[in-house]
Amino acid sequence: MDIVSLLKILYLSDRKCLIRRGRPIIGDRMVSMPHGPVLSRIYDQVKVGTEEGQDQAWSEYLCERQGNKVSLRQENPSTDELSEYERGILAEEHEQYKNFSFAQLKKLTHDLPEYHDPDGSSLPIDPTDILREAGWSQEDIREVLVDARQEVFLHHALCK
Repeated sequence: MDIVSLLKILYLSDRKCLIRRGRPIIGDRMVSMPHGPVLSRIYDQVKVGTEEGQDQAWSEYLCERQGNKVSLRQENPSTDELSEYERGILAEEHEQYKNFSFAQLKKLTHDLPEYHDPDGSSLPIDPTDILREAGWSQEDIREVLVDARQEVFLHHALCK
């Protein structure tokens, strides 16, 4: 798959899941970049090769990049960490955007309300802005934030 397509489809999938259920699939930091919004950590992983410090989990599933293409190490990798719902959103977004060109994906993501031109750098995207633009009430957004904080707290407590 083309790297730009991968980055944009993952961003659009995370965004869609956030809007639909108040939590993203991946949960990576969202940022505006010159070619549109991306997931920051995943963008960084795509940029580097395995010898340059690529995350072990990333290189476990994807082969070394060939030009602007990445491919899976195995045809049907395990997706046990994803719910059926999350796999469905990823499949929907892939099906909808897999044949979009770089220019089409760039325009699509530049037209999203949360995108702001970072003037050659990057700017953080606040997920609450996405929820607000999607029509979520301030009370519902507050509940999502409380749930997210509790999940982070539990994750850290269980990992000790």
